[in-house]
This record gives sequence, C-alpha cells and structure tokens, in this order.
Amino acid sequence: MVFEKLVELLSEQFGVEPETITLETSFDEDLGADSLDLVEMMMALEEEFDVGEISEEAARKLKTVGDVVDFIGGPDE
Repeated sequence: MVFEKLVELLSEQFGVEPETITLETSFDEDLGADSLDLVEMMMALEEEFDVGEISEEAARKLKTVGDVVDFIGGPDE
C-alpha cells in the first residue's frame, strides 16, 4: 500500500510513468530531482502518509524509493 501510494505521488510530481518506478529508483539519478523537488516531495510525504515533520537528517538518508518505503513503514502497511 505504501509503495503504491508513493509511486502515484512520484509519477505525478516527476511526470514519469508509474511502471518505471521501482524500489531501486533513485530520486536524483533516475528522476532527476533537485533540492527543491526533494523538499516538495518531503512535504507531500508528510501530508500523504501523516508521518509528521521529516527532519533534514532523515531526509538526506532517503535516496531511493525503497528508502522511503522503509522509512514510512514497509510495503505491506
């Protein structure tokens, strides 16, 4: 469930086909995210998944879609 919601959010934000997003998709290398994109993504994650404010330190560790899924709570939640 987390992965599916995340794919929907990312495909909309970055204008890519949902099928191209995997757990290994990198935000900067595969999606071309810049720092503003990442800030917007963190805000969207906070709102969509109700995880509270994501610290800068935690955000720096989120490099791939899989990292975000693990951070939020796993693919089956």
